[in-house]
Amino acid sequence: MNNTIPSAGWQAYLALRFQRRGQRTILGQCAHQGPLQVQRPFYPEGEAVCHIAILHPPGGVVGGDELRLDAQLDPGAHALLTTPAAGKFYRSAGSLARQTQCLTVAPGAVLEWLPQENIVYNGARLQTLTRIDLQGDAGLIGWEILCLGRPAADEIFTTGECRQTVELWRDGDPLYLEPGRLIGGDPLLNAAWGWQGQPVSATLLCAPIIPGSVDALRTAWNAVSGPREQEVVAVTALDGVLIGRYLGTSAARARRFFILAWSLLRPMMLNRPPCPSRFWNT
Repeated sequence: MNNTIPSAGWQAYLALRFQRRGQRTILGQCAHQGPLQVQRPFYPEGEAVCHIAILHPPGGVVGGDELRLDAQLDPGAHALLTTPAAGKFYRSAGSLARQTQCLTVAPGAVLEWLPQENIVYNGARLQTLTRIDLQGDAGLIGWEILCLGRPAADEIFTTGECRQTVELWRDGDPLYLEPGRLIGGDPLLNAAWGWQGQPVSATLLCAPIIPGSVDALRTAWNAVSGPREQEVVAVTALDGVLIGRYLGTSAARARRFFILAWSLLRPMMLNRPPCPSRFWNT
């Protein structure tokens, strides 16, 4: 039985295609409908890597809104995608908000998927899907950061619903599948085997795994991690994917851990020094 209440909202769609032209990655296609756009491409580290910021001008998502991003990287392309601010999902009168992100990376291409966090307000109802399809030897460094409620405002996620799915595939085979459904006030959010009363959970994925990267990341994270009762970080390798997890009090802390991880993994995987997005400082 579908208990979603129909509601009119923003219907937004953005299609991006990145192509390699000589030594340069260009944004060869950019089509949008509704309030989902990009700023002009940036090249802060030369022509090989195209940096893009995905914009949602309304600034927040409400029940009934549907946002869809389709991004394709052609062979040899290298793109870094981020967002200029956190995504905000506001309280709903009953309708689901939907966000779907489908990212396809061709052989020889590299995707750095590094959005800022999604903040789920108390009472929000949303369904999000991020699916990344790698082909051949395509590479990925990516993360997803989720914050339930607004810790800075002492707001706890006591009502609402968040359905979040993250999928990573290579050549049609699943590498990492994580479906989740979080209900406001559910005992899971406070259980020792669940969220442990913390508002922020985040996942980092890197493929393929570079030898020595797991140990290097564990060492780096252990050096900056806080008290055990405040946050938990872990790194493992599974089915050719490095998986980093964060559970803690702060989206800013999660970003700090993940930017540190990215700064270590990028030179190891891509032989390229980190070039932080200017938006991460705003």
